[in-house]
Amino acid sequence: MERLGTGIGWRPEIADAVESMPGVDWVEVVAENVCPGHLPESLRRLRERGVTVVPHGVSLGLGGADRPDEGRLTALAERAEALGSPLVTEHIAFVRAGGPLTASPRLEAGHLLPVPRTRDALDVLCANIRAAQDALPVPLAVENIAALISWPGEEMTEGQFLYDLADRTGVRLLIDVANLHTNHVNRGEDPAEALADLPLEAIAYVHVAGGFERDGVWHDSHAHPVPRHVLDILTDLASRVSPPGVLLERDENFPEPAELEGELGAIREALEKGGGARTTASADTARVASASAPSAAPPSPTSPSADDLTRQRLALTQTALLSALVAGTPVPEGFDRVRLGVQARALAGKRADVVAKVAPELPVILGASYRPAFLAYAHGHPMTDGYRHDALAFAEHALLAHQLEEASTRRQLREWWLERSGPAPRAHRPAAVRLARATRRVLLRR
Repeated sequence: MERLGTGIGWRPEIADAVESMPGVDWVEVVAENVCPGHLPESLRRLRERGVTVVPHGVSLGLGGADRPDEGRLTALAERAEALGSPLVTEHIAFVRAGGPLTASPRLEAGHLLPVPRTRDALDVLCANIRAAQDALPVPLAVENIAALISWPGEEMTEGQFLYDLADRTGVRLLIDVANLHTNHVNRGEDPAEALADLPLEAIAYVHVAGGFERDGVWHDSHAHPVPRHVLDILTDLASRVSPPGVLLERDENFPEPAELEGELGAIREALEKGGGARTTASADTARVASASAPSAAPPSPTSPSADDLTRQRLALTQTALLSALVAGTPVPEGFDRVRLGVQARALAGKRADVVAKVAPELPVILGASYRPAFLAYAHGHPMTDGYRHDALAFAEHALLAHQLEEASTRRQLREWWLERSGPAPRAHRPAAVRLARATRRVLLRR
């Protein structure tokens, strides 16, 4: 596996800082946020300097019941080729549910949700990863995610699940130590036990990020400094193996460049501390732990009927959970109702925040009423497509519901919606003005 070194997540808001930051060996970019034919100049300059750029996907939903979407796979492959990347990464998660497998409306989570650690889920995930590996021009690595909720009736620990996944597919692992800490706080899972079960040779690189705790729940925000607990897990990992790469993630609430450089320095120190503790004995212990990790049952039969039945079972459970989170349907049996409520509110809040980013005019037009209005809308209107479509649907709902008291606000929102909802942009000049100017041009030519 290629040695990547120490890196940072490239974001437009910190592009200049990343370019001038010392000791940055590589960067990671959200795949869906770049266009292969129009790469940002900052990424071009980094590539010309020999800095490795890795695309990190967030929308494939490899842990979902459906087979991977060919269009999304093609898009991810195009970005890998445009960036000259040595690998691409995605998540062990589902992001949508419903559709033909359940004969129900398609629902979008707008977020990475955990898959159940069951034989059915593992069979489907392995099949989806094999399909992705066949479609991508470079190796694939998949990331463990943070979760607020636990599935009832799980059959494996996270370490065992990841071990069997790598063993059956040969996929590489992107280990997020911040997510291990999140799952420790939220689900009582021991990070050291998870690391002990991992096939260490399969690690492609490591994520490090910050978050915050509220009411006993850890939120993986990517908007706060990296806490000591996360650095300690990184040290534990580095005491077992030398990871090919480590990357600092920060998605918003960006600090001054000096603070980011300080966090990179703390990451290097944690790695050095772990490396110093790595001895022959600890390496032997890690190999024994990997060799003794429980193995999953053999892959399911490859006949279409068996595969379809497995996918349908998984689809039904995932749809029931997602519907409870975004559509207010009853909580499926065995889930923690309080935690599901926390997750549902977090999803609605994230949805409001992302819509405000993709359609920044909406908070300007609606002012302080934007967020409460959107949260009220989200409660009864689950997302069925992407965030841009969600923004249009929200604006249309606000106009039809006649909840806007000021005429100027209604007018501005209506103009914004009309401009973006048609097949082509509307001309801003009134029809009479356009006709008069066209007539004048004809007369002048005569």
